[in-house]
Formats: sequence, structure tokens, C-alpha cells
Amino acid sequence: MPADIKPGNIPVILLYNIDSNWKKEEKKEVISLSTQLGNALIDVGHPTVLVSIEDDDITTPLAVFHPLEHIVFNWCEGLPGVNHSEWLVAKKLEMLGFTFTGAGSKTLALAQDKYRVKIILEKAGVPTPAWQVFHHPKSSGWDKFPAIVKPVNEHCSEGITPDSVVMTPKELEKIISVILDRYKQHVLVEDFVDGREFHVTVWGNDHLEMLPPAEMDFSFFTNVKDRLCTYDSKFIAGTEHYEKIATLLPAPLDDKEMKALEKVCKDAYRAAGCRDYARFDVRYRDDIFYVLDVNPNADISFDASMAGAAEIAGFSYGQMGSRIVRLAARRHPIWGKKLKNIEN
Repeated sequence: MPADIKPGNIPVILLYNIDSNWKKEEKKEVISLSTQLGNALIDVGHPTVLVSIEDDDITTPLAVFHPLEHIVFNWCEGLPGVNHSEWLVAKKLEMLGFTFTGAGSKTLALAQDKYRVKIILEKAGVPTPAWQVFHHPKSSGWDKFPAIVKPVNEHCSEGITPDSVVMTPKELEKIISVILDRYKQHVLVEDFVDGREFHVTVWGNDHLEMLPPAEMDFSFFTNVKDRLCTYDSKFIAGTEHYEKIATLLPAPLDDKEMKALEKVCKDAYRAAGCRDYARFDVRYRDDIFYVLDVNPNADISFDASMAGAAEIAGFSYGQMGSRIVRLAARRHPIWGKKLKNIEN
């Protein structure tokens, strides 16, 4: 970034959500993680205030802040009590006139719909596993096995277990039926790419950079059904997937592989309309990197893959957060103009 504004001149509202239905431990963890990020931003110079959203009302907690005087660091997964509402947080911030970090409402709504993401990636020429959407249990027309079966509107591996990988039409129809019944939504079936998996962070806007990719090492698992990132592997400590999937950071890739991975992820970033930062789940098979998922509101906790990748690239946790804030500041009606004047 050729020009910048000092962190002390960019006050930040760190916005996060707390759901009353969460367990006490879950609330405590979210508050702790949010406080860590807030303190890290303060340490690098940003005046920072933490604001929690505890229902579907964003307007009242933000009423005391003027949109021209702050950048909102949007760390909300949604509106408490409202399913699939990640995009609504951004929409309300847009309506209130706040400049905020990360993707806009349109991209967040897109990312919630795996069907639409698939269409956009294919139109952009980004490799993605062969797929089909099912509205009923009959799996006629699908003949690629192993296959993986997912709810079309969930994220964070919700609904993904070893049983999601199927080897026969009978298994496929059974798990399609389970998802239709449990999630009340359409079902995405994909060719299961049984290869290396990478979690790749890209950040920037006009100029994009790929941070060192992380590889999910499945070498402990011999059964093909276990070689994937499940919901348990991300959130349930003590489970086999959580404990036995190793993270290799940076991933062992040669220069040719690294360049190919970088191109695929940058192409996906642009195609999906990502902004400031995003993470991509990618699988590698037969010299092709396949984009599995686009995460425009990726986890930026201090122990998540993005923070680890940023650290390897030379950014402390606070510096990583500050870079995201300052990328957003370039869209701000005042700070954006100041940056243009500095550059000119």
C-alpha cells in the first residue's frame, strides 16, 4: 500500500454478535476473542471501542457513533436469532452510512448460497468440483463417486461429517434425504476431490496479495470418508478430527504450484466480489486446484489460519487487523479522499 493514514487517526468500532441462546461458555469465548482483537488494534494505535449486538437491532447500539468518525470492524456472523443473516448485518451498516471492513451485503448473501457461488465460479473459469443440486432424495443422473453431500445454504462446515462422503447411489440418496429433512433446504452434491486441502487467505482490493497458504494434513486418516474438514474438526475440541488433522503453515508447495494456487484464488476473489480479505478452501488433484468454498467473512481469531498466515508474512495480530481497517478506510468519504491526496 503506497500511502497510508496513521492508525491513531482512524477510530474503530469493533462490532460482534452475542446470541442469548448460546451457552455461557460460548458467550465467554466470543467476548474473549473480540477483546483480544480489540486490544490488538489498540496496541497498534487505533482508538477502539467494542460494541456487541445481542438482537436484531443494530441501529440503537450504533446511534451514539457518527458514521464519518469511525470505521466499523464487522466481526458479526449474523443477527442473533435470525438464521442466515450475515448479509443483513452488512446491509444495515450500509443503510446507516457506516464504512465497514470486509465484504458488502451482496457478496455475503452470495456466499451463503453454494449454488450461486458455483455458477459464478464456473462463469469466471475458476476450477470447482463437478456438482449438482438436488431437491428430492432421488439421485438420478449422478454417477461420480466418491461424492460429498452438503446443505446448500450452510457454512462453517455445518452438516459436514464423515457420512457426508458417499460411495454408492444408495448412500447418496440416504444422506440427501437426511439433509432435506434436517435442514429444510436444497442439497449440493459434488465430486469428492480426495487430494490435498488448503486454506488460502487473499487480501487487498485494487492490488491483491495471497498470504502463505495453510495445508490441512489428513495423513492420519486412511478411510476416504475421514479425509475432510468436518464441523467437529473446526469447533469440537477432543474429537478425532479436531485433534488429528494437522495444519502445515506454510504449506509445502513448489513455485509452480504456488503460482497456480495464487491465480485460482485471486480469480475466485474477484469473481465473488470479495473485499479487504477472504479465505478460500481449495483441493488439489491431478495438477488442478479446485475451489471448494468462498469465505468473504473468514475467521480472523488470533489462532485461525489467517492470523497464522499473516504472522508468517510479517504482520503481528494487531498489524493484520490494522491493515484490514485501513483497506476499508480507502472507501471512507473523508479518509479515502485524504489517501488519494497523499498518493497524488
